[in-house]
Amino acid sequence: MSFSNIDTMTEVSVEQREINDVSSTILQIKDLNVYVEDHHILKNINLEIPKNRVTVLLGPSGCGKTTLLKCMNKLTDLYRELEVSGSILIDGDDILNTSKNVPSIRQKMGLLSQRPYPLPVSIYKNVAYGIKLKGIRDKKLIQYSVQKNLEEVGLWDEVKDRLNSPATSLSIGQQQRLCLARGLAVKPRIILADEPTSALDPISSKTIEELFRRLKKHYTIILVTHVLRQAIRLADNVVFMSDGAIIEQGSPDELFNNPQTDKLKEYLVEGN
Repeated sequence: MSFSNIDTMTEVSVEQREINDVSSTILQIKDLNVYVEDHHILKNINLEIPKNRVTVLLGPSGCGKTTLLKCMNKLTDLYRELEVSGSILIDGDDILNTSKNVPSIRQKMGLLSQRPYPLPVSIYKNVAYGIKLKGIRDKKLIQYSVQKNLEEVGLWDEVKDRLNSPATSLSIGQQQRLCLARGLAVKPRIILADEPTSALDPISSKTIEELFRRLKKHYTIILVTHVLRQAIRLADNVVFMSDGAIIEQGSPDELFNNPQTDKLKEYLVEGN
């Protein structure tokens, strides 16, 4: 596929470009490196994430996208074999080098995994769990918040008559939206989404994508994908990675219509 054909797919508006230009930075990554023994997984990552936009981490499988996402909410702490250096700044705090409570840091970033992992309790209790993590104990306030969060992900009308049913009774697409509602309940600033539609059918995938377009008004979304067409549909900001390094970054218009490196050119051709 020629790059001129990609141009007709992106159709990045002048308004969107202007919004990208003025977006403030919510998260800044400086000189981030990740090693497993002699294997250099992430290589000198320097990146600024704009607020209230969808930033897509794009690239082939195994290029380091998921590892980069895990660094952002310190999930790398769970892997003792990983050696992490550099800094990740949010709200002026370097989350890689801080004495602050790790769970409080993670609450700033809701995580949506490749497959939904609802808690083995009712639909209601899944969302209430996230609310209680914020220290809320008032039952009426919890009930109100459960409904609001389910409404926010478009799930309330589908489940309001069976809130006490097991979360596992939902379809996999509904389960993914339930996990998103649970994540939103802790009032994060950033949504980390690791290939969140890879296990979903096309209709459920479209629903999640539509949710992201709406949610970015209130949240910053960092989306990992290797699907070029999904990146084209959703991205306000694109970071293309290969072999653990950032190869190019910028607006969809810049990267998809005027790639500067052979690696990105090859990826665009192969992805179409």
